[in-house]
Amino acid sequence: MLALLRGYIVLSIDPRRLLGLAFASADLLLELDKGRVVLALGAAQRIMGQDERTLTGRVWRDLFTAADRPLIDSVTEALKDGRRRGPLTVRLAGEAERHVGLTLRALPENGGRVSVSVNAAPAPAGGLDATGLRSRENFEDIARGLFEAAQVTGLELELAMVDFAGLECLREQLSPREAHALEVKLAGAVRAESHAGGLATRLSTERFALVRTKVDENDDMAQRLKLATSLETSAHVVPLDGAVAPSRGLKALRYALDDFLREGLKETPPQTLSEAMNRSVKRTLVRAGALGVAVSQRRFTLAYQPVVDLKTGVAHHHEALVRFEDGGSPFALIRMAEEFDLIEELDHAIAETAVKRLVADRSGEVRLAVNVSGRTIVNETFVEHIDRLLARNAPARNRLIFEITETSAIDDLPRANRHIQALRGMGSMVCLDDFGAGASSFAYLQELSLDIVKIDGRYVRELAGNGRDGAMVRRLVELCRDLKIRTVAEMVETPEVEDVVRKAGVDFAQGWLFGKPADQPQPAPKASAPVTPAARRAGVSEGWG
Repeated sequence: MLALLRGYIVLSIDPRRLLGLAFASADLLLELDKGRVVLALGAAQRIMGQDERTLTGRVWRDLFTAADRPLIDSVTEALKDGRRRGPLTVRLAGEAERHVGLTLRALPENGGRVSVSVNAAPAPAGGLDATGLRSRENFEDIARGLFEAAQVTGLELELAMVDFAGLECLREQLSPREAHALEVKLAGAVRAESHAGGLATRLSTERFALVRTKVDENDDMAQRLKLATSLETSAHVVPLDGAVAPSRGLKALRYALDDFLREGLKETPPQTLSEAMNRSVKRTLVRAGALGVAVSQRRFTLAYQPVVDLKTGVAHHHEALVRFEDGGSPFALIRMAEEFDLIEELDHAIAETAVKRLVADRSGEVRLAVNVSGRTIVNETFVEHIDRLLARNAPARNRLIFEITETSAIDDLPRANRHIQALRGMGSMVCLDDFGAGASSFAYLQELSLDIVKIDGRYVRELAGNGRDGAMVRRLVELCRDLKIRTVAEMVETPEVEDVVRKAGVDFAQGWLFGKPADQPQPAPKASAPVTPAARRAGVSEGWG
């Protein structure tokens, strides 16, 4: 029997059939009213770890871990317009690592109540920071996997670029606690717009990017995000062409993100990812040409940051950091050098400049570490170049250290190891840089015979909190000690972290606590107070940039 009521067609069906249809797509059904669970039906104990009666009456957001509550708040608030949100993956509160997938919808004529379907879900792939955002590198990795899945399933995707104008200025006006609360709230709001709540990244202090499933109806994402900060918020969505090969799609994504990071959202933002890529490629080719000239004509300088022996407090060596005349981001230019096969020439040029600096040092005490790309270390010409360089500049022998970076993956570990041993045979120590930042770190440690491992700064920062990352660092230090490899902790910025890394058995430390990059190698001062955020912004931390 069909009846027309208030514009809706109502089909008279046995309620048990409707419930069966619901359970066909969910293990647990919840109903929310004014932020509380008012009804729970299904496998509550298996999915949530508590029975239906216990769930009923609970505050909805309290069911989830603190890092995911801003995401839950943003999604729930957006349901006021009656839209369906999800599926998204979140972690339940409690000691056990338990994730669920949620789909929410505020049904018409339901008094503002929200229906939620809940299923057990695997934990998201790694790479999330404390607020649930992904690193740029991990964001691109996960996006590629999603592109590949979209080709098979027909899923339509969009890249969204978001700019919060004045966000950095607002942060500086807040106390540290208020600024952190804003960061968490903002990350939750951005995640709420992304695919499964887990494919969003911060590109800069004010710019974010996310990948989401395509939204057909008129969508005011910028207005929803504005609620998180009350700042002027701009957002632009670019469709991702599912017919494009994932490798090309990922390259287009990278160019679009780089262009957005540099240029922001212009008056005429791109309408397709291909257009965004073409614009960025044109600008990049111009910059690449300038970079090639800068490398060939040695139009760059080196800055020197101390790496301190934690037993003595004296600088063991200095890392040589490249600085270009145009003041552009060294990291972005290094990445461009790899894209356009300029990286080996740049590595040669930096090594030559560092050797000249060592020869000019009449004390014979300065030691310098230079970065070498994973792409360069597998090339015999680099080893031959260093051999000739040291033969002509004997005072530099035994004072040059090579830090192998993971910005470009090493595709031939046995060959890389042969070259590393050749460099060690010339009297140079070899260090694996940013250990833990890339997926191949442990494979490198297994295959390469090294002198030093530099622990990625994001793990070092967690040491003082004694969390999971801190435990990983302590185990890594023990492993390196067994392998007779010394360790460096980078991004040591406070006396508390310095004390913890020393107690963990780390050999060397590098960071703002001991000195920022300088024009000349300087003795490492014993800092007595943490570096302020303003001072940290005045320079560049470890690595190429």
